Order: sequence, then C-alpha cells, then structure tokens
Amino acid sequence: MATFPSITPSYQAIKQSAPRTRSVQFGDGYSQRLKWGLNIDAKQWNLQWNNISETDSDTIETFLEARASDSASFDWTPLDSSTAYKWVCLSWSKVIPYKNRASITATFQQVFEP
Repeated sequence: MATFPSITPSYQAIKQSAPRTRSVQFGDGYSQRLKWGLNIDAKQWNLQWNNISETDSDTIETFLEARASDSASFDWTPLDSSTAYKWVCLSWSKVIPYKNRASITATFQQVFEP
C-alpha cells in the first residue's frame, strides 16, 4: 500500500461529512431514519498545498497520477488525526503563480478496503 508523501497541506483544509441514512415518512407526520450500509460516514477532505516548491508539487502530482489510472487507494493521515486511513483522489489541479513555485488543490475521498 502506498503512503501519500509527507508534504503537509496548508491550513484552511475543509473536512466534509455526509452520513448515509434513509428516511421513511409516515402519514401521521412521524418519520424514522436508518443508517444505510456498514461504513456510513466516509469523509472527504478538500486540501491545498499553497506556494510550495516545484519539486514538492511534482512529487504530489506524480504520486496522484500513478494512482489515477486504476483508482488505487493510498494511506494518508488527516490533519485532525494520528491514524492513517485509505483514500482516493479523483481530481486535483495545479497552479504555477511564480517561477519554481506552485499550488495544488486536491479532493481526497475516504474508501473502505482491506
């Protein structure tokens, strides 16, 4: 299993949660909500690496490109955790604002695999 390079993202990272539930509405106004599935609360992180060296940006981009072809997962430890989880990154962008500097924006989606 590949581990994401140890290049820390910039702060202002956004963590999103959208637990999967199903809701049943009854005629008398009563409703019931149920958990849907085993891993109901997969996280998503919107990350940025701002004003990093071109070398670091190439390292990140090469790592993501190597896994994009077959949507392979990788290990990454979120900013608010000390435990690594499995993630995929299906989209990212790179901006080159200055010579030898770059910024990368990526979305990591948590996956549940052995």
